[in-house]
Amino acid sequence: MTDDTADRIVLSYPADIGQHGRKRLDQDYYKGWLRKAHDAAAVGDEWDEFTDIGCCGSRMDLPLRVERVEGGPRIDSGTAIEYTEREACGVNPGWSVQHDEPETLRN
Repeated sequence: MTDDTADRIVLSYPADIGQHGRKRLDQDYYKGWLRKAHDAAAVGDEWDEFTDIGCCGSRMDLPLRVERVEGGPRIDSGTAIEYTEREACGVNPGWSVQHDEPETLRN
Protein backbone atom coordinates (compact mmCIF):
# COMPACT_ATOMS: atom_id res chain seq x y z
CA MET A 1 0.00 0.00 0.00
CA THR A 2 1.08 3.54 -0.60
CA ASP A 3 0.89 6.40 1.88
CA ASP A 4 -2.45 7.61 0.50
CA THR A 5 -4.11 4.19 0.84
CA ALA A 6 -6.34 3.28 3.77
CA ASP A 7 -5.09 0.32 5.79
CA ARG A 8 -8.51 -0.09 7.40
CA ILE A 9 -11.91 1.58 7.34
CA VAL A 10 -14.71 1.13 9.85
CA LEU A 11 -18.26 1.45 8.54
CA SER A 12 -21.36 1.64 10.71
CA TYR A 13 -24.73 0.13 9.91
CA PRO A 14 -28.10 0.84 11.60
CA ALA A 15 -29.14 -1.33 14.55
CA ASP A 16 -32.36 -2.24 12.73
CA ILE A 17 -30.54 -4.28 10.10
CA GLY A 18 -31.50 -7.91 10.80
CA GLN A 19 -29.14 -10.88 11.00
CA HIS A 20 -29.60 -11.63 7.29
CA GLY A 21 -28.28 -8.19 6.36
CA ARG A 22 -25.41 -8.42 8.84
CA LYS A 23 -24.34 -11.75 7.34
CA ARG A 24 -24.40 -10.26 3.84
CA LEU A 25 -22.27 -7.30 4.92
CA ASP A 26 -19.60 -9.57 6.34
CA GLN A 27 -19.21 -11.73 3.22
CA ASP A 28 -15.93 -11.38 1.31
CA TYR A 29 -17.81 -10.72 -1.94
CA TYR A 30 -19.67 -7.79 -0.38
CA LYS A 31 -16.54 -6.23 1.09
CA GLY A 32 -14.91 -6.68 -2.33
CA TRP A 33 -17.84 -4.88 -3.93
CA LEU A 34 -17.48 -1.97 -1.49
CA ARG A 35 -13.76 -1.69 -2.30
CA LYS A 36 -14.53 -1.54 -6.03
CA ALA A 37 -17.51 0.81 -5.70
CA HIS A 38 -15.72 3.42 -3.57
CA ASP A 39 -12.37 4.94 -4.50
CA ALA A 40 -11.91 6.82 -1.23
CA ALA A 41 -13.36 7.23 2.24
CA ALA A 42 -13.51 10.07 4.74
CA VAL A 43 -15.06 10.08 8.20
CA GLY A 44 -18.71 11.07 7.88
CA ASP A 45 -19.17 9.84 4.30
CA GLU A 46 -22.54 8.13 3.85
CA TRP A 47 -22.88 5.29 1.37
CA ASP A 48 -26.37 4.25 0.28
CA GLU A 49 -25.84 0.57 -0.45
CA PHE A 50 -28.13 -2.42 -0.81
CA THR A 51 -27.98 -6.18 -1.06
CA ASP A 52 -30.31 -8.80 -2.43
CA ILE A 53 -32.42 -10.75 0.02
CA GLY A 54 -32.17 -14.01 -1.89
CA CYS A 55 -35.62 -14.12 -3.46
CA CYS A 56 -37.84 -12.47 -6.03
CA GLY A 57 -35.34 -9.81 -7.06
CA SER A 58 -36.11 -7.81 -3.94
CA ARG A 59 -33.45 -5.84 -2.12
CA MET A 60 -32.57 -4.61 1.33
CA ASP A 61 -31.29 -1.06 1.81
CA LEU A 62 -28.02 -0.77 3.73
CA PRO A 63 -27.12 2.82 4.61
CA LEU A 64 -23.48 2.75 5.67
CA ARG A 65 -21.46 5.56 7.26
CA VAL A 66 -17.67 5.86 7.44
CA GLU A 67 -16.75 6.08 11.13
CA ARG A 68 -12.97 5.69 10.97
CA VAL A 69 -10.20 5.65 8.36
CA GLU A 70 -6.71 4.41 9.21
CA GLY A 71 -4.03 5.49 6.76
CA GLY A 72 -4.81 7.57 3.70
CA PRO A 73 -8.20 8.10 2.08
CA ARG A 74 -7.78 5.85 -0.97
CA ILE A 75 -9.42 2.40 -0.90
CA ASP A 76 -7.85 -0.55 -2.70
CA SER A 77 -7.98 -4.34 -2.61
CA GLY A 78 -5.78 -4.43 0.51
CA THR A 79 -7.96 -2.11 2.59
CA ALA A 80 -9.54 -3.99 5.50
CA ILE A 81 -13.24 -3.28 6.10
CA GLU A 82 -14.78 -3.64 9.54
CA TYR A 83 -18.21 -2.76 10.88
CA THR A 84 -19.79 -1.29 13.98
CA GLU A 85 -23.43 -0.79 14.88
CA ARG A 86 -25.08 2.63 15.26
CA GLU A 87 -28.57 3.80 16.23
CA ALA A 88 -31.58 2.45 14.33
CA CYS A 89 -32.92 4.63 11.53
CA GLY A 90 -36.01 2.83 10.19
CA VAL A 91 -34.39 1.18 7.17
CA ASN A 92 -36.34 -0.91 4.67
CA PRO A 93 -35.39 -4.45 5.70
CA GLY A 94 -36.61 -6.02 2.47
CA TRP A 95 -38.98 -8.96 2.38
CA SER A 96 -39.76 -9.76 6.04
CA VAL A 97 -40.13 -13.50 5.53
CA GLN A 98 -36.57 -13.80 4.22
CA HIS A 99 -34.76 -12.64 7.35
CA ASP A 100 -35.14 -11.89 11.02
CA GLU A 101 -35.40 -8.12 11.34
CA PRO A 102 -36.31 -6.66 14.75
CA GLU A 103 -39.93 -7.11 15.91
CA THR A 104 -40.69 -3.40 15.57
CA LEU A 105 -40.25 -3.63 11.80
CA ARG A 106 -42.61 -6.57 11.29
CA ASN A 107 -45.77 -4.57 11.94
